[in-house]
Amino acid sequence: MEYMSDVNPESTNKILCCQCGVLIEPNAANMCVACLRGIVDITEGIPKQATLYFCKGCERYLQPPSEWVRCSLESRELLALCLKKLKGLNKVKLVDAGFVWTEPHSRRIKVKLTVHGEVLGGAILQQVFIVEFTVNHQMCDDCHRVEAKDFWKALVQVRQKAENRKTFFYLEQLILKHRAHEHTLGIKPIHDGLDFFFATEGMARKMVDFLVAVLPCRFQHSKKLISHDIHSNIYNYKFTYSVEIVPVSKDSLVCLEKSLVNHLAGIGPLCLVYRVTSTLHLIDPSSGQIAEVSGNVYWRQPFQSICDPKQLTQYIVMDIEPIKEADRSYFPGQGPISLKHVVADAWVTKASELGASDGNVIHTRTHLGHILHPGDTVLGYALAESNINNDQFEKLESNGKTPDVVLVKKFYGEKGVRSRKRQWKLKHLSEDATYNNTNHNDYQEFLEDLEEDPAYRQNINIYRSKVKKPVIAVDTNDIDENEEIPQITLEEMLDDLELDTNDEMEEID
Repeated sequence: MEYMSDVNPESTNKILCCQCGVLIEPNAANMCVACLRGIVDITEGIPKQATLYFCKGCERYLQPPSEWVRCSLESRELLALCLKKLKGLNKVKLVDAGFVWTEPHSRRIKVKLTVHGEVLGGAILQQVFIVEFTVNHQMCDDCHRVEAKDFWKALVQVRQKAENRKTFFYLEQLILKHRAHEHTLGIKPIHDGLDFFFATEGMARKMVDFLVAVLPCRFQHSKKLISHDIHSNIYNYKFTYSVEIVPVSKDSLVCLEKSLVNHLAGIGPLCLVYRVTSTLHLIDPSSGQIAEVSGNVYWRQPFQSICDPKQLTQYIVMDIEPIKEADRSYFPGQGPISLKHVVADAWVTKASELGASDGNVIHTRTHLGHILHPGDTVLGYALAESNINNDQFEKLESNGKTPDVVLVKKFYGEKGVRSRKRQWKLKHLSEDATYNNTNHNDYQEFLEDLEEDPAYRQNINIYRSKVKKPVIAVDTNDIDENEEIPQITLEEMLDDLELDTNDEMEEID
């Protein structure tokens, strides 16, 4: 405690304290600091003890009247919360405030305050004191509803009704990257999707808006009356949003209706889905023409995949010949042509029939002329040997306009070998989610798509995993298991896949 004088500091005149007779400099009260402190206490109206309420379930503090805030120990937020609990603090001037260290498990928080106050005759007195806060446990409303098994007010059901679930795995990573699940009360995995539980309808609606923005989705809304008060006109509802994801995935083969073909600037009816983002990216393998189908267009004229990546067959490229610009056919109003892909004539044979005397060489036209060479292995759909139940495809087949084979992508090695050498991993929304054999294969295909397509993985957070084999020269002691890698470098990806640099450089770049 110290005394602040109002007189001119240059004055050297001294007087005696009117109480104890100590020689002091003149001031408005003509009293020394000790006598002023014994007569006047500027902290008289400020409580020296107070109570804070803490919820152990969500680790939040109560900010009256009903708001719960998350504060860490000795943080600015917790200090502001403590100062708001002191009612008489507005009668003095607060100069400084800080925490006094206490044992974290003592349930005590001590705050040291320095205040200025005006006393007798206009003199200014400074005083330092400590306020002790006792932390009491109290369950918040949200945790109380969780314990009562009535914890959610809104539910978002995300489903994908498709055999291949690579699009769903991509959506899961987008939710993690953008933290769209931060306000969820719980996430429950279902065999064909996920359930997100929210405390309010507004949070659930925000989640639905995010899903519609990142993927072609449609949703339905419903509500159920739980209780109501007829006297105060208060109704208690539970809201449910059912979100359906587009049922096609990357590398799926689709057959479009004639009206949709005309809407997409004359693209071929048989198209490959080479990427799924906020729109469906289609490419015609025979001409290299590309098109984008928005969510509104898709749900107005929905189409299903006639072949899924599970039906891919291995073929060996016997010969390939790119088509010259002069030999290509163009027509007025044609849509854009992909500059990344090269249309070529390819002669392939089944990998299982290679070397057989009755091996059949099949001719087809492909958009992979920029990466395929004689002797390469490629994956494709054997349409001539497939039993496809689709009205649009049957019309094409009756007119003889369907190819025997549609090549999809280059084959770089068995899944088991690639997964063992993979040095990165992804996180998941729910640790309880289990993958059966079917989903596990789809998930491994999704990881391979991320390795092969840099534009596909740029929207996903990738993390280092424990190094099993030192493929890349790194110091394993410096690797953090939770370190985030926004983008895998080209050299790491090529070494990880054991690709030919000259062959694959064009596709990854």
